[in-house]
Amino acid sequence: MASSDSNQNGMITSINVTPLVDVVLVLLIIFMATAPLIHRRSLNVNVPKAAHSEKKATATLQLFFTLEKEIYLEKEKFSPESVVIELQNRLRLNPALHVSVAADKGIPYGDVVGLLDVVRSAGVKKVALEVKSK
Repeated sequence: MASSDSNQNGMITSINVTPLVDVVLVLLIIFMATAPLIHRRSLNVNVPKAAHSEKKATATLQLFFTLEKEIYLEKEKFSPESVVIELQNRLRLNPALHVSVAADKGIPYGDVVGLLDVVRSAGVKKVALEVKSK
């Protein structure tokens, strides 16, 4: 009996790593689940660089304008008329829709403004131009 009492009152000299392993495994699962969402497959659009740019704070709908003057909403190709219809449909679902326009730097400024007019004619209030930081 005396030996069992001495084990209960003695100090614990080993480290319990079970909670550490649990936390690491949970973090690993979270990173594995979110990695495909973080890795965005995008079109090859040569966006101009800016000295001062900010990261996006909200989720936005990506609109790409390629050098061949093709319009892609996310990964789907659209004509200017069908982009207006698609944006109007998405605005009905989400009135606070944010659209980010990534136009190739080789496209004339007037054409980019024309695309912005198309987006605004659909009723989108929050439009941003995407740039790369230097």
